[in-house]
Amino acid sequence: MPGLYLLALLVSAAGIAALDARFRLAFWAAPGRTAGAIVLGTAFFVAWDAVGIATGVFVKGDSPALLGLDLAPHLPLEEPVFLAFLCYLALVVDAAARRRVTRRRDPATRSAEAP
Repeated sequence: MPGLYLLALLVSAAGIAALDARFRLAFWAAPGRTAGAIVLGTAFFVAWDAVGIATGVFVKGDSPALLGLDLAPHLPLEEPVFLAFLCYLALVVDAAARRRVTRRRDPATRSAEAP
């Protein structure tokens, strides 16, 4: 089914955004910094993909789940969406891990929290 992969990416991003909003981990804690990191990270990885495509290392596979729109040869629309999702997910996971480590090290914050 065309577009299934893009839909899965968007649903996954919405789930991560819901967790982010609930716990104020990345975007809801620092929207400008998070947006900047996502844009820079996505641009870096798209450039990386472009080099891989130009050298013949990366090629677009055939999948009925892809929408069928290419931004460039061997660069489907879903690729930058995936890369942005990957960057956002990494920021949320990093923020959650840092918060967890901080709370484990600081007993004052643990006693203030509900069990």
